[in-house]
Formats: sequence, structure tokens, C-alpha cells
Amino acid sequence: MNASAAWPHPSRRQILSLAGATFAAATIPRWASAAGARDPRLVVIVLRGALDGLSAVAPVGDPGYADLHGALALQRDGAHPALPLGDFFGLNPAMANFARLYDARQALVVHAAATNYRERSHFDGQDVLESGMLGPGRVDSGWLNRAVAALPAGDRVGGARGLAVGATAPLVIRGPAPILGWAPSGLAAPSDDLLTRLTDLYARADPELGKALQAGLDADRLANRQGMGALRPGGDVALLMRKAAEGAARLMAVDDGPRVGALAFDGWDTHANEGGATGRLAQLLGGLDGAFAAFASELGPHWNDTIVVAITEFGRTARINGTVGTDHGTATVALLAGGALAGGRVVADWPGLKVADLYEQRDLKPTTDLRAVLKGVLADHLGLSAETLARSVFPDTLGVAPMKGLVAA
Repeated sequence: MNASAAWPHPSRRQILSLAGATFAAATIPRWASAAGARDPRLVVIVLRGALDGLSAVAPVGDPGYADLHGALALQRDGAHPALPLGDFFGLNPAMANFARLYDARQALVVHAAATNYRERSHFDGQDVLESGMLGPGRVDSGWLNRAVAALPAGDRVGGARGLAVGATAPLVIRGPAPILGWAPSGLAAPSDDLLTRLTDLYARADPELGKALQAGLDADRLANRQGMGALRPGGDVALLMRKAAEGAARLMAVDDGPRVGALAFDGWDTHANEGGATGRLAQLLGGLDGAFAAFASELGPHWNDTIVVAITEFGRTARINGTVGTDHGTATVALLAGGALAGGRVVADWPGLKVADLYEQRDLKPTTDLRAVLKGVLADHLGLSAETLARSVFPDTLGVAPMKGLVAA
């Protein structure tokens, strides 16, 4: 069935490792383009912990859904009804902004999707998801960084090419291609005099560390120019997601800012008291929804040339467990938003929820390779060739063709 369009302080080594991933805005190539030309932006949000796709985008039209997902199942009506995405699927009510973008054809869902990984380990699953390799292992780069490295220079010179938001750059964007690192700080800002003395000290005593320090200061100044000095971490997870997205969007909106970015949000491992339309998962989805809205708002006219992709290492079990949660599963959803999308639809080769249809009689069966989705965005949005994608970005994946039709013509 094709249901498309249906219802502590860092060590010196750590600082030095950031030097290759943090560049001053004055020294990084920028994606400047001729007047009227496209100036594409791409953001990848990694949801760590495994998202319950059946409670994020519910197949309310599947006769087996309500019994299988029990107390976590979304309903068409009632106190907290699912937001309709056609006749077959319903969106978690915590995601009203995503629904608005969907109605404007600026958001879409890919359901029953998964990477090639099947063993259900968070660490290995996240490694495969972010590295783009065939299996887990020690890798030094992520597929998004390799995609940035493969982009032609052309006339795009002068600004940052990539952005990592957070205290640690997500693996997906780490690698040889230069990126700008930024994270909100809860510390009081040091004086200019102290910064000048520290910069001079490190420049003479340890030039390599001095370069890393200078790069970090340049990144902070760029953030402050965009009014982001007041962003501070706190206890509200949903607020933190939105604030992180606002900061990323402001950096990506400036002429000399980055054009490709990555964020990672933790906390999606809902083994107990998950909640469906309300509760813990709904709070997390509300934070993600706020992040989508922040990008749409803060990017301004650049939103029309933007795609934001939210992905996770794997899904969760179709049946709920004894603690009203879900365990590690297989297929789940990928959520995409942006003015550059051909949105307003759910893309799914729906496998069904009968016991015989489940993967290993417990999980939503994967029918779409997530790498095909990511390749489709990279090919049609950033212009990377199928060969580059199969050999460099996602090595040894010639058999996984880029998904067509995700990007608006």
C-alpha cells in the first residue's frame, strides 16, 4: 500500500580537536550566490534515543493500530485528537506548527523508514545513523560533513560552510570539512582585556591552541551580532530545543554565516511512562515542533531555500510494554520541513500492523531506506551526484538510489 499524501573544562586535546571544526567567519568559504540565484540551506536534527514513530505520526487508519499501541495510540477524536494528515495518518497534537507547515506544503513525513542497522543498540545505531557507514565502528567523520566536503567551491567564498550547535559537535557533521561550532554559555562573559591577553598568551606559547581559541571567539562574536548572547541553558527541554534552533537559524541567516547545520537532541528513549497525545513524548515532540517553527521564523526569506530533516537511530516496539512505554524497535519516521520541500504528504510504502506484517513480530517493518531519503535531499537540494553520494557520502551504497520528488521544482 502506498500511503503517500494520506491522513567540567575541556582538555587541551579536546580544544585542539575543535580547531579543525571551528573556523572564523572571515576565513571560511561562503555560499555567496548571484542575485536571484538559489542559496540553499540544510539542517539535520538528530533525535537521540529512538523515536516512537507510531505515536509521532499515527496510522489511525490501520485496523490493528489501536489495539497494538494501546494506551499510547492516538485517536481521531476525543480530548486530544490527532491532527489529520489525510485519511490514514494523524500527527501528534503536540506538533501544531509542523501541521501548519504540512498544510502549506512545507513539511512532509517519511514513514516506515530505517537505516540498514537492525541490532537495536543505541550507541551502534547512532554511529551508523550519523557516520553513514554500513556498520558501527571507529570513524572520524559523518555523512553530512563529507557532503559539505564534496560541494564545489564555485563562487561561494567568504563565510562558514557548516555549523554544529552544542557543547560537542554531533558526529554527523564532524570531519575534514570546516565547520563553525557554537553553544549557548551559562558563564559570565569575560572582559575584552582578559580575552586579548589570553589570545596573545596562547598565540606565543601554543600557536595551535591559540588558533582554536581565536576561532571560538570569532564564533561567539558572530553569535552575539545576531542577538544570541542571552541564550542560556535551563531545565525546560522543549525551550532548549527551540532556543538552540533559534540560535542556529540566526547564524545561518546572515550573509557570511553557515549554510549547513547539525543539532542533536537527547531524551527520546521512552521505555516507561511515554505518554501518547500527552505526557513525556508529547513534551519532546512539542520541543521539536518549536524548533521547526524557530527555523521557519528566524531564517526569514531564506526559509524558502531551506530543508530541515529530523532523524533518529531506530524506532520503538509496536506493542507497549508493562511500564506504559515502548522498547527498542526498528522502523520509524523521518520528519522534514522547509520552504524548499515538495511537502504536504506522507511518503510511505505502508507494511501493515498485523502480527505477520511486523518485523520479527514486534516492530514496524522498514520499507524505506533512510539513506535513500537523505541522498534524495542531498542530490536535489545541494546538487551532489549519485556517484558521489554512493562512494563518498554514504560509502558502498550504489544499490541505494536517491529518493526523487522530495524537493520542490
